Amino acid sequence: MEYLTVKEENSDQFVEKKSRFIGTCRPVRTEEEALDFIARMKSKYWDASHNVYAYILRENGVQRFSDDGEPQGTAGIPVMDTLKKAGVVDVAVVATRYFGGILLGGGGLIRAYSHTATIALAAAQKVAMRECLLLELPCDYGFYGKAAGLIPECGGVVDDTQFLEQVTLRFHLEPQLLPALEKKLADSSSGRAAVKQAGQRFFPFPVD
Repeated sequence: MEYLTVKEENSDQFVEKKSRFIGTCRPVRTEEEALDFIARMKSKYWDASHNVYAYILRENGVQRFSDDGEPQGTAGIPVMDTLKKAGVVDVAVVATRYFGGILLGGGGLIRAYSHTATIALAAAQKVAMRECLLLELPCDYGFYGKAAGLIPECGGVVDDTQFLEQVTLRFHLEPQLLPALEKKLADSSSGRAAVKQAGQRFFPFPVD
């Protein structure tokens, strides 16, 4: 299972006919998080002409947008369309405009707000969230070095290592990669090293 979102809150800006556009994008998981983010941006850019926004949530397919005083259809919808075309969810964008005194016209506004959302998305870095297995591998100290090498070799990412009477490696791995790892562990430990499953969680992966 996989979906696209963004990695972190970030922003970018540009100037079009003396109007300054600032696009800020962040990952959000709930409507409350989205509304808190929008309120924060409106407070930060309280003196701006407009703080247009759009957000899409994975849960219940929630989609909301606002033109914030710009002519209807020239601001919120272009931002929303940019998010839809990018295929992202659990994402909110606030497109801030400081009016520079020159009217852009309907087409100019649509292009400007689309571009604002595009650069905001790029700044926040699109990532693929994939459901991975949470795994544990208890082993003796003699096998630890081998195990620590095999896990990343087979596509796993070590999240934590506990050193007690035994070493326990905690890591995550995409489900389809588990059989290959289990085979390599069994072969290299004469069947002594076995992985335990401890649940599942979504983790971010880079998007090409």
